[in-house]
Amino acid sequence: MTLIRSSFLAILTVSLCLVFSAEARRVKPTSLQLENRNTPVDLNKFHVPLSNGSASLPSPTAGLSLKAITFGRGTQNYTCKAGSTAAPTAVGARADLFDAAPLLPFLPSPDCQAILNLLPEYLVSFDAAILLSASIPTLGKHFFDAAGVPTFDLGTKGLLKAKKIANIAAPATACKGANGKGDGAVDWLALTEAPGSINLKEVYRVETAGGKAPASCGGGPDHDIQVQYAAQYWFFG
Repeated sequence: MTLIRSSFLAILTVSLCLVFSAEARRVKPTSLQLENRNTPVDLNKFHVPLSNGSASLPSPTAGLSLKAITFGRGTQNYTCKAGSTAAPTAVGARADLFDAAPLLPFLPSPDCQAILNLLPEYLVSFDAAILLSASIPTLGKHFFDAAGVPTFDLGTKGLLKAKKIANIAAPATACKGANGKGDGAVDWLALTEAPGSINLKEVYRVETAGGKAPASCGGGPDHDIQVQYAAQYWFFG
């Protein structure tokens, strides 16, 4: 694992800072980097993580194919009533969904999947505004609609109105939040389509980093809490 993390840091430095964050880092991409961005990627060699080590999410439905791997970077959102010392109430999430496909050609075999799975741990510490202003391609956005339905808008790839079918706790070793500090990583989820979906059938939120609310609202006036998080989202259709 130490070797994998060392390899990951090297790949992250080259791929994120030099290739995908070219504008933010004021580095002009080379022709080789641009060529690699356009390299066709076989998503079938990657497999969605389903186990936290002691429990597992259900497998994707037979007959579906992997349509996209994305990294979500945003906030898990909570609210607290005045005077409450109970746990904050979850009221949804907002995240930008960054396309993982351009990164995949840079990942060395045989550790490419392991390195891919480490990325949210580092993304949660990147300023979201910098990621958005850089050259990292986005596929869409994740948000909760007016009816409180978790929604994933992937533009031409489809729209998923989702409902939860399973959840498991993030591994005990999961990153707690930005710079390793926070209240913990939110659960891993399996979600299926709800009415209004287009082309997409299922999504998995895995390899989460951060996002968990503090244990108590802590009293005080009404207030909202936004907790930074990152995660992998695997879309099937």
